[in-house]
Amino acid sequence: MFQFTINTASPIPPYEQLRLGIIARVRAGELTAGTKIPTVRALAAQLGLAPNTVARAYRELEADGVLETRGRQGSFIASSGDPTRDAAGRAASEYVTAVRRLGVDDETAVRYVKAALESR
Repeated sequence: MFQFTINTASPIPPYEQLRLGIIARVRAGELTAGTKIPTVRALAAQLGLAPNTVARAYRELEADGVLETRGRQGSFIASSGDPTRDAAGRAASEYVTAVRRLGVDDETAVRYVKAALESR
């Protein structure tokens, strides 16, 4: 069963809660490669959300490589595993390259990352 709960009191938008929830379940191994996920309309009805909200989450997950759409067959968890970790690793490498180019020392670079994480 494809179960998610959306917290309507949360400052995090519903599409983002859904997107993050699917990623968390992929990482935990609860949603494995090839798992068929509900249609946009079916999940929207189940969660009490607008179809456009679910569609946005699906589009972003597809852009991130977490989902793949197979035409009329529907949408599935991508066979590539957890591409979000690969993307995070690439982003970290790009950050290191940028701060090195700017002449920022490692300690300061880490402080910037910590400050950015705390501000979210």
